[in-house]
Amino acid sequence: DMADLEAKLKEARAAGARNIIIATDGAFSMDGYIGKIDQIRALADQYQALIMVDDCHATGFLGDKGKGSFAHCGVEVDFVTGTFGKALGGAMGGFICARSSVVELLKQRARPYLFSNALAPAVCGSSLEAIRIAAGEEGDKLRAQLFANAARFRSAMAAAGFDLLPGEHPIIPVMLGDAKLAQDMAARLLELGVYVIGFSFPVVPRGQARIRTQMSAAHTFEQIDAAVAAFTQAGKELGVI
Repeated sequence: DMADLEAKLKEARAAGARNIIIATDGAFSMDGYIGKIDQIRALADQYQALIMVDDCHATGFLGDKGKGSFAHCGVEVDFVTGTFGKALGGAMGGFICARSSVVELLKQRARPYLFSNALAPAVCGSSLEAIRIAAGEEGDKLRAQLFANAARFRSAMAAAGFDLLPGEHPIIPVMLGDAKLAQDMAARLLELGVYVIGFSFPVVPRGQARIRTQMSAAHTFEQIDAAVAAFTQAGKELGVI
């Protein structure tokens, strides 16, 4: 809601705030929506605000060379936080990208940095290798496969009659509404060989229970088609479609 954001920025400026930071997800994990980072950038420039983007669900596959949601939207931001635990291979740990002066400040003042154990060397090594892959030609091929898989799944599921949230992100929520139905659907899909999780309140708003699917570049078209077939069978059995 850019109008509401602008209203808050005006309030902060009128109150005499010395520094303003706009914090947002780069991609919203339960919906698969990509943040309007370009519009946020325009407002930040207008009101002299900084931008912090949590790109846990964008790092590695959105934007040029997988740089993230801000690159996808064609703008720069001031702080990027992300994880090594998703697209970059599934290990533990995360990162903050910012100007060197900010990074130095965080090293001295950020409590989670000061009072947490360091990442295991093997995690650091594997994460660096994952970043190298993401930034190269191999990463381009994986991203192309990922979005082809997402488009195939989305198209086939919509054709089967499922209610999907619109978007282009590889997170594709299948909307079911009822919490029990979402759990029953997930249980039936497991019996059919597809492991998914049903999400309901308070993880998502009341009445918006869903199964959140997440495509991978490692999936083959045959696996995508098999998953759609299982969804279709379970959906018919439970009266979803």
